[in-house]
Amino acid sequence: MLTADRLERLKNLTPTKRALLLKHLQEQTAPAEEFTLIPRRAQQNPSPLSFAQQRLWFLDQLEPGSAAYNIPTALRLTGRLDATALGRTLDEVVRRHEVLRTTFVEVDGEPAQVVKEFERMSLPLTDLSHLPEGEREAEAQRLTRLERQKAFDLAAGPLLRATLLRLSEEEHILLVTMHHIISDGWSTGIFIREMSALYSAFTSGDESPLEELPIQYADYATWQRQHLSDEVLDAQLSYWRTQLGGAPALLELPTDRPRPPAQTYRGARHSFTIPAELTSHLTALSQEEGCTLFMTLLAGWQ
Repeated sequence: MLTADRLERLKNLTPTKRALLLKHLQEQTAPAEEFTLIPRRAQQNPSPLSFAQQRLWFLDQLEPGSAAYNIPTALRLTGRLDATALGRTLDEVVRRHEVLRTTFVEVDGEPAQVVKEFERMSLPLTDLSHLPEGEREAEAQRLTRLERQKAFDLAAGPLLRATLLRLSEEEHILLVTMHHIISDGWSTGIFIREMSALYSAFTSGDESPLEELPIQYADYATWQRQHLSDEVLDAQLSYWRTQLGGAPALLELPTDRPRPPAQTYRGARHSFTIPAELTSHLTALSQEEGCTLFMTLLAGWQ
C-alpha cells in the first residue's frame, strides 16, 4: 500500500521514471497465493527458538552473566503522572506479547522457550525529588547506567525490567530494560507506541484500543523451524558458506587501541552527521556494488 509520502514522491517523478518504477514494482510483487500465513503453534510449551534467539542463547551460555545484550530504554515523562495507569499500561503490554514473559530453558540438551502465565509487573519507584536540582540529573544518569548493566537470567526470568525515577512532581524517567533475546530495535518502537496508546486510553477511563494479536513470536519461531528445514535449510547454508568462503575469522578494525585478550565491551561512542549529499552518493555506490550502506561504510573504515 502506498503512503501519502510515497504517493507524493511518485507524483514528482518524470513520466518515464514513474512508468519504470511501477513496472518494477509489478514484477516484484508476488501473487497472493504465494504468501504464507503463519499459524498458531499447536504445542504451547515448550516451543523451539528462532534461529536469532538460538544465537543469543548460545552467546549467553558462552558468557553467562553478561549485560552486553541488554536493550535499555529511558523514557522521560513530563506533566502530571498517573502511576496507576502507567503500571496498568505495562501490564497490558506484557499480557499482549507472550515473548515479554518468556524464559529459555534446556530440554534434552536443546534450548526451548517457555511462555509463563501473565502476572502483574512490579514498578518500583525511586524518588529523587528531595535532592538539590543540580544533583537530580546526575543521580538519574548514574541509576540509569546501573540498571542497564544488570544481567538477566534467561532460564529464570523475567527478561523485562521497569523502574520509575521521580525527579519532580511533573518530571519522571521510566527505565525499561529487555534482553535482546525477546526484543530488538524495531520491537522497541512497537513497545513505545503501544505504551503511548494504552496510557492515553487508561488515563481517559477507556479500555485498550489495541486489537488482540493473531500470532505470537513463538508461533513464528515454530513456523520458521518447520519451514527452514531439510533441503531448504541446506540450500541457505550452502549459499552463505559460498558467500563467506575465505572471509577472515576476526574483523580487525583500525582502532586506536589494541584488542584486549578478553572482550570487555568498555568501548566509547562518537556521533557525527554525514551530509545529505554524501549520504546520497554513498547509497548510490552501495546499490551499484550490490551491497548495503552498512557494508560500504565498513569497507571505507577498514
